[in-house]
Amino acid sequence: MRAVGLDLGTKRIGVALSDSAGTVATPYEVVERCGDRARDHRRIAELVTEAEAEIVVVGLPLHLDGRMSPSARSAVEEAEELRATVGVPVVAYDERLTTVSAARSIRDMNLNPRARRRAIDQLAAAVMLQAWLDHRRSTSSPDPDLS
Repeated sequence: MRAVGLDLGTKRIGVALSDSAGTVATPYEVVERCGDRARDHRRIAELVTEAEAEIVVVGLPLHLDGRMSPSARSAVEEAEELRATVGVPVVAYDERLTTVSAARSIRDMNLNPRARRRAIDQLAAAVMLQAWLDHRRSTSSPDPDLS
């Protein structure tokens, strides 16, 4: 099952893609927010179609203790809006510390600040998507969608 992972930021959306077997996630793209959420969602829908993805996994930025943060509530709201546009199931998955992990992974790369931010967004999406793929393989019941 090919999946698209999204790290929803206020300025950029990090996008990751799994292989067709649903075992390995890789950074794929960054969608720059244009100020029009519907347009951003149409771009994501195009990526989902291009990739022939069967599911979209949206990162859920919970507090470290597992409580919903304002950003997590916003991610759930946006994931629900995305569902109407992308044409495949949309699920949310815990993304705590993915951005920190991504930043640590690329800190030694010689990238300019803009390239570094884009790389972090993509890698954070890939880290989150890989965690979802691993979780899905290790459990008998996949995560429910947001319906």
